[in-house]
Amino acid sequence: MDNPGHNRIVHSMTQTSDILIVGGGLNGPVLALALAQTGHSVTVVDALPRATRDAADFDGRGYALALASQRMLAQIGLWQDLADHSQPMNEIKVTDGEVGRGPSPFFLHFDHAEIETGPMGYMVQDRHLRRVLLDALDATPTITVINDRHVVAQSVTATHASVTLDTGDTLQAGLLVGADGRRSGTAQRAGIKRTGWDYDQTALVCAIEHDLPHNGIAHQFFMPSGPLAILPLPGNRSSIVWSERTKTAQDIQNLDDAGYLAALRPRFGDFLGDIRLAGTRFTYPLGLTVAHSFVAPRVALVGDAAHGMHPIAGQGLNAGLRDVGALAEVLTDATRRGEDLGSQLVLERYQQWRRFDTATLVAATDVFNKLFSNSNPMLRLARDLGMGVVNAMPGLRRTFMREAAGLTGDLPKLLQGKPL
Repeated sequence: MDNPGHNRIVHSMTQTSDILIVGGGLNGPVLALALAQTGHSVTVVDALPRATRDAADFDGRGYALALASQRMLAQIGLWQDLADHSQPMNEIKVTDGEVGRGPSPFFLHFDHAEIETGPMGYMVQDRHLRRVLLDALDATPTITVINDRHVVAQSVTATHASVTLDTGDTLQAGLLVGADGRRSGTAQRAGIKRTGWDYDQTALVCAIEHDLPHNGIAHQFFMPSGPLAILPLPGNRSSIVWSERTKTAQDIQNLDDAGYLAALRPRFGDFLGDIRLAGTRFTYPLGLTVAHSFVAPRVALVGDAAHGMHPIAGQGLNAGLRDVGALAEVLTDATRRGEDLGSQLVLERYQQWRRFDTATLVAATDVFNKLFSNSNPMLRLARDLGMGVVNAMPGLRRTFMREAAGLTGDLPKLLQGKPL
């Protein structure tokens, strides 16, 4: 039974909390939990109905959580319920590939044993992560979740931010956080502009069962039309993120399951034996979008609301969780010093912390996608030789592995596995 303090709407009233988060996906709830654990009251507005979030249908999606992200989830008390549903990623193999020809002989091979910190990351399915998040929100009395409601207006004053819901209700807080995705209404209403473009690529996403064990190895094949990621799930199953030109992807998605598998097999190869679908198939258009600012008066953006990138490096959710860790730390420190949470001085600390790291990651994913998603023979030769050189240099290889594990840069305390 739901916590009676959750999902309630009282019409024609104003509800006040320390922090108001718009967006009930993954980053918003994680931020709410981190802030609630340091004594803040939080309201989360989720546009989706609770029944949609509760749906247990296996949808095939999975997330590659970097080791730093896993440490953060452990620190805020979520990992103990996720561990049994996770799959450690012990190795990553990266190679060029072509339809019907298998991987290139030149490849990058990352083995977690070289960095002595445990697995480089963990695969967790959406259905398990979302369930654990919902249960944690329900169990936290200082978090109020309002489902199936849309924000239709927002404003700020010298002392607070306010939003109006489609019911006419008003919510107030010292700070408004937009965790509402790439088309963030919070950012738009705050006057924050965006830069971005479409890649004319679409990700085909599903889960498969295979005859042979994956041994915790993640694979990334760079195909001419876009990368094919094969990410290990518990058991003899893997999550597929398969990028194709948008027209081709639409044609493949429209096939029946047998036709879909017939298109996937020559790209996938037979290294895991025969493959079968294990759940629903999805498509996601791929593009890049970056907010010109991560903050505005009494407003902060996290996750895709601040930056949406290509999944080529599997860093989208991890970058969002870095935002969450940094913002939670900045706000908690500000509260302890008696500062106004929504002041520009406080918000600028968050933006300065995250801006350079995000710009570097977004630029890298954009360049990698353009460099690898083509069939130019000279480019293919150059990048194959480049991967061979990196693979032959242990120090450089370990640097790449620490980057993949999320262990580089100015890490927030939560991503170091330390309390706020």
